[in-house]
Amino acid sequence: MIRGYRAADIDQVLEIWLSASIKAHHFIDSSFWTSKVSEMREVYIPASETFLYEVEGEVVGFYSLYENNLAAIFIVPGLQGKGLGSDLIDDAKNRRERLQLAVYKENTPSIEFYGKHGFTLLGEQIDEHTGHSELIMEYSS
Repeated sequence: MIRGYRAADIDQVLEIWLSASIKAHHFIDSSFWTSKVSEMREVYIPASETFLYEVEGEVVGFYSLYENNLAAIFIVPGLQGKGLGSDLIDDAKNRRERLQLAVYKENTPSIEFYGKHGFTLLGEQIDEHTGHSELIMEYSS
């Protein structure tokens, strides 16, 4: 079930975000992600529209929208590859006619995932926080 975020969900969301970020971005030191937990808690999650994937009462994934940006989409690492991310991205596409996102160029599995879901490449930029190259991708319905 996909449902809206509630403030009481924050610890579960942050746990998923941190573990999945470290796994997906192995090319960036894990201390970087750990250092961003407070910002996620206090700034990014509250500023976004966040939707959670819940299975048997447990949060197993989420995505966040900020205007037309897919700012985050994460699944518990042990449940990745089982279609949950596809369900989340389909839900996001139903909420917006157009979505943009930035994905690290080194994160090949995510680039392939977005491509499979109709996102196309718009350009490339350097992430000012990490110095790593990001691809800008867009989906239009």
